[in-house]
Amino acid sequence: MTTAKFTDILDGYEFCSLADLMDTQAFVSLERGTVHIVSSDLELEEELPEDIETGPYLALPGKRELDLGQELAMEFTEKYLSSSAETVRGFFHRPGGYGRFKELLDRKGQLDAWFEFERFATESRLRQWCADHGIDLM
Repeated sequence: MTTAKFTDILDGYEFCSLADLMDTQAFVSLERGTVHIVSSDLELEEELPEDIETGPYLALPGKRELDLGQELAMEFTEKYLSSSAETVRGFFHRPGGYGRFKELLDRKGQLDAWFEFERFATESRLRQWCADHGIDLM
């Protein structure tokens, strides 16, 4: 069983989420529990382990794998703004849906609640992902 710092896992996940359009991925070492970011688009200061391509590493999941995109927005909407569910569902049928979703939340005074909901879901789903892959967290 591997032990890793949850803050390292979360930082790697968030960094790659921000760099979503770039060829960037984070890996956790299944031997050392360290997290490493690999990118062909960004120059990173971290020196990567020599065995990053051949050693026992597991790629951290992305938003889609953890259902933290549109699915989470709909979950929040159905729980807290059920009267707006059809409107929000319509947002995601065209590009820019997430932006329109956040504008609606801002108008309804729910933007801070959304950010807290999203943060909690991200952390709990990442913790579950680690448990599912035999990674103990400290």
